[in-house]
Amino acid sequence: MVAADNLQTMKEKATFNLEAYLQERQKLCETALDQAIPMMYPEKIYESMRYSLLAGGKRLRPILCLAACEMIGGTISMAMPTACAMEMVHTMSLIHDDLPAMDNDDYRRGRLTNHKVYGEDIAILAGDGLLAYAFEFIATQTPETVSRERVLQVIARLGKALGAAGLVGGQVVDLDCEGKSDISLETLNFIHNHKTAALLEASVVCGGIVAGGSSEDIQRLSSYSQNIGLAFQIIDDILDITATQEQLGKTAGKDLIAKKVTYPSLWGLEESRLKAQQLVEAACQELETFGKLAQPLQALAYFITSRNH
Repeated sequence: MVAADNLQTMKEKATFNLEAYLQERQKLCETALDQAIPMMYPEKIYESMRYSLLAGGKRLRPILCLAACEMIGGTISMAMPTACAMEMVHTMSLIHDDLPAMDNDDYRRGRLTNHKVYGEDIAILAGDGLLAYAFEFIATQTPETVSRERVLQVIARLGKALGAAGLVGGQVVDLDCEGKSDISLETLNFIHNHKTAALLEASVVCGGIVAGGSSEDIQRLSSYSQNIGLAFQIIDDILDITATQEQLGKTAGKDLIAKKVTYPSLWGLEESRLKAQQLVEAACQELETFGKLAQPLQALAYFITSRNH
């Protein structure tokens, strides 16, 4: 009976068309993001914000947010303001991460980084503008069908994911560890659970909160997203070694140049791939109780480990 159930689950997953799903959701997200920040005075800052926000990318975080909301029983319109906010915050982190004081990168998503086009001063302000607007956008644009209590929970979750207890804290430890060869696995996990996984978790969990998920639903979403967040970073580390600049859309081999300790440097490439696969499988198991409704999130988890850019 168990074998039959597993076979049925595999058949259901095989019938889910992830490529079509991603194309549809990316288009929805692109349209919403374009409309979210119109051009106005002073034009330079809005142009700079839009330059990075609309530069393409997988739109993984907003798509995860929408998928989580729908799985719990919500709608796209309920979660779209939160989904857009996640991409605004993610874009802010990329703009600031690329600055000379941080990773000092010239390319992002296949074109010049924000500070290379607009200067460091405007790039910093563009990131600040996106960060502030993300919270405003959730507060003012989330439909009234979503209770204000849920909106407040979303804002609190996102704030924590970004601050010293999340992305900022992870980035600080990451900077402190550059050039050091004696970094432990525990420290590496701390960096990426905060720097990478925290925002992915917020994207997924906030989608569930908007839809009115139970505490058990939110816990399952949290475990799912923590697993895929770490898997995402492991694959990023692998691609930094194996992919070209054209595939990545940014400078390849940066980790080696910066003498960063990465998962492949600790485990090797094959072991790293295996660990990422195990994390994705554990993530998908968290959602088995949702049946067919979990197909998008489960397919997205496997997409993370199969990507080549």
